[in-house]
Amino acid sequence: MIVELTVNGRPRRVDIAADETLLAVLRDRMQLRGAKDGCSEGECGACTVLLDGQPVDSCIYLAAAAAQRQVTTVEGLAATDGELSALQREFVAAGAVQCGYCTPGFLMTLTALLAENASPSETEIREAIGGNICRCTGYQDIVRAAGRAAGSSR
Repeated sequence: MIVELTVNGRPRRVDIAADETLLAVLRDRMQLRGAKDGCSEGECGACTVLLDGQPVDSCIYLAAAAAQRQVTTVEGLAATDGELSALQREFVAAGAVQCGYCTPGFLMTLTALLAENASPSETEIREAIGGNICRCTGYQDIVRAAGRAAGSSR
């Protein structure tokens, strides 16, 4: 089946299988490898992308359901000139990246949070990332980076 969707602001038309996940289409067909397959069950958040601005676990989301919708991947967060978003810059500055496997998922989840709430509390940040697992950082640097990014946008 042919699916039309917009990925990182660019209209795309892709021939997919009915049971193909959004993650598979992004990684294998579009070569957008930021989102990772950490669990294949929608539990770890490594595959998080934004669908019409809302975070979704792309490893369990059917690509066909993304037809006529806006998909944003971590590759779409930086400006067209390559300048990182405030959140990405704060992740680097805070050392919140460690091995980096989970980083795209956290960035996407927190991008959605900051779009809805420009001044989240630490509790709100921690609640937002509840579906994202990191085995390296202990979360404190991630929370700190999100708080600083919120502060820089005020």
